[in-house]
Amino acid sequence: MRLVFVGPPGAGKGTQAKLICERWKIPQISTGDMLRAAKASGQLPEELVKQMAAGGLVPDEVVIDLISKRTQDADAKEGFLLDGFPRTVPQADALDRVLESRGQKLTVVLALEVPKENLIERAVLRRTDKRTGQIYHLKYKPPPPDAEAHLEHRPDDHEEVVRNRVEVYEKMTADLLPHYEKSGRLKRIDGVGTVEEVTARVIAALEAVR
Repeated sequence: MRLVFVGPPGAGKGTQAKLICERWKIPQISTGDMLRAAKASGQLPEELVKQMAAGGLVPDEVVIDLISKRTQDADAKEGFLLDGFPRTVPQADALDRVLESRGQKLTVVLALEVPKENLIERAVLRRTDKRTGQIYHLKYKPPPPDAEAHLEHRPDDHEEVVRNRVEVYEKMTADLLPHYEKSGRLKRIDGVGTVEEVTARVIAALEAVR
């Protein structure tokens, strides 16, 4: 099971990715985590580290090389879930070439879809208890009436920030999703509902292509 998982901020992708990886015993591979680990271990050139610190983009060939090596580790023998890559069509083509060189291919690309207004509602009404880290939602999961919670509205959950992050995601995937859809590898998943309802849809989509 070799997967690419995409979805807008706040869609619940992290929760679903964890459940997928536990069910199929495959690793969740995040390009962000890999780059941070490579930086910490001194594997990246100093000029690239400076470029990252300044907010610059990491060259595709660097990311592809990291993914190529990571997906050959023992825990990825039965498959993997890529989170955060590819983001563009050239990156998708590069990933295909890496897998084809091993006689492999992607099983499916999952796109978790939630309407923009739902994403904004999920985030804007989300609150975090500063003492415990417990996350509440003022509409769907309010804190108990007798709870002594110190609720915080995180800066990245404010409406203007959420709208911007969603717009960035939409621009990023504007070409990528049609590219995968054209090749018949894209499965669109309705991300509206309970965690259990969305998980059932994801499992059904994956079972259909195994």
